[in-house]
Amino acid sequence: MARADRGRRGGITGSLSERRWRLLGATAIGAFMAPFDGSVVAIALPKIGPALHLSFVAALWVQLSYLLVLTVALIPAGRLADVWGGLRLYRIGLVVFALASAAAGASTSTTWLLTARCIQGLGAALLAATSTALVTEAFPEAERGKALGLNVTAVYLGLALGPALGGLLTEQVGWRSIFYVNVPVAAASLVLGWRLRSERHTESRKATPAGLDLSGVGLFVGALAAEMVGISLAPLWGWIAVSSLALMVGGVGGVIGLVAYESRRSAPFLDVGLFSRSRLYATANFAALANYMAFAAVTVLTSVFLEVVSGRSPEQAGLLLVAAPAAMVALSWLAGRASDVVGSRWLASGGMAIIGVGLIMLSKLPAQPSMPRLIGDLAIVGVGMAAFSSPNTSAVMGSVPRAQLGVASGTLGTMRFLGQTLSIGVLGALATSRLGAGGQAVLLTGRAQGTGAASAYVAGYHLAMVAGAGIAVVGAIASLTRPDHGKVLRPTSSQG
Repeated sequence: MARADRGRRGGITGSLSERRWRLLGATAIGAFMAPFDGSVVAIALPKIGPALHLSFVAALWVQLSYLLVLTVALIPAGRLADVWGGLRLYRIGLVVFALASAAAGASTSTTWLLTARCIQGLGAALLAATSTALVTEAFPEAERGKALGLNVTAVYLGLALGPALGGLLTEQVGWRSIFYVNVPVAAASLVLGWRLRSERHTESRKATPAGLDLSGVGLFVGALAAEMVGISLAPLWGWIAVSSLALMVGGVGGVIGLVAYESRRSAPFLDVGLFSRSRLYATANFAALANYMAFAAVTVLTSVFLEVVSGRSPEQAGLLLVAAPAAMVALSWLAGRASDVVGSRWLASGGMAIIGVGLIMLSKLPAQPSMPRLIGDLAIVGVGMAAFSSPNTSAVMGSVPRAQLGVASGTLGTMRFLGQTLSIGVLGALATSRLGAGGQAVLLTGRAQGTGAASAYVAGYHLAMVAGAGIAVVGAIASLTRPDHGKVLRPTSSQG
């Protein structure tokens, strides 16, 4: 009885220490899977395309469909987790992700593959929206940064292993294996966390209405989807094309409408007041958006640089690009642990500044860079990412009530993936701006036409890295305005 009581006080029933770490291990697998499956597909597209007779636009949607569904579903998934319980939704996410992965591996047509990728994105959203919230719930404040640092390490491990393991599986086993491998990984997470039980959803049900604001969900999904599709396809359609502008302006208008609508709701789907009531919550989320907007395109753009300009093979490029995520994997847990002692402000802000320095160094990369220089520049960016991510995540999750951990986790994830979309759309457009019509295709194929393509891409790449550094500096300045510690917001009537 005493043992069970100790577990309940910690939020996870049973032997407290053992179950905390089992929970962290189980959710770390989920945190690994979502970014892994986002990055692994890019390396296999040259094999998938001919096998399924994909057009260039269809190949683009193989990546975009997953990211789009993942991003727009994160906050709704977080809201459901706060109502129904994070562990329950996490397990559902594992099953959905595994089944969709098996379906993607068995694809025989474009429609089949795109449908499976959309369902995969939904499963990934359920995993991403709940894993951070579950870890925050289970660990006390004094250990929260360390635990979230390990959770973030799993995310970066997925990013690091995606291209390398994806290339190996594609070459040695076949492209279908990059999807099938998710099935046993999901099963391992399900088994590891099967006997765990969370008590938070019982408290949340008392504090949160059972109904879900479907009108608010619809407004949110429509606005974010329009914005992401507009940004992603604008480089192909043209940034001032009617279709591009209509989607992007419509997306902004939808967000404004969503804020106005949700502000008047007594039980909103998205408590927009979280941003106005907590400067820490608002600035940390903005910093996450700026961080991923500055960083996310670096891997793709540098991979193309190495293949198109330097003449390296995809396998060689993949190995060199491990430098940044390797630094992130090695140091994220340490940054998280440090944030438990010194707070998040200087670590997160300093991390953004370091990213800016690394991007400026990449902006001076010669056409044939030496391996030590390239690895060093990428490692600097990785160090900055490690210093930023865990402390920033801990700051966001520590500034909201326990009953809103799922929404906070989903919101933070949305900022990350929206930043990733903006990064690839905007920085990718800058990098390929001098390649002429169809230049954006180089980001998917790794090949450029014409004798002047290499020098044109070098100039565009340098411009993109300078722009990324500028975004990182803006994020660092915004991050410096945050308080080092924020009070946990108490639920108001608008929160139910």
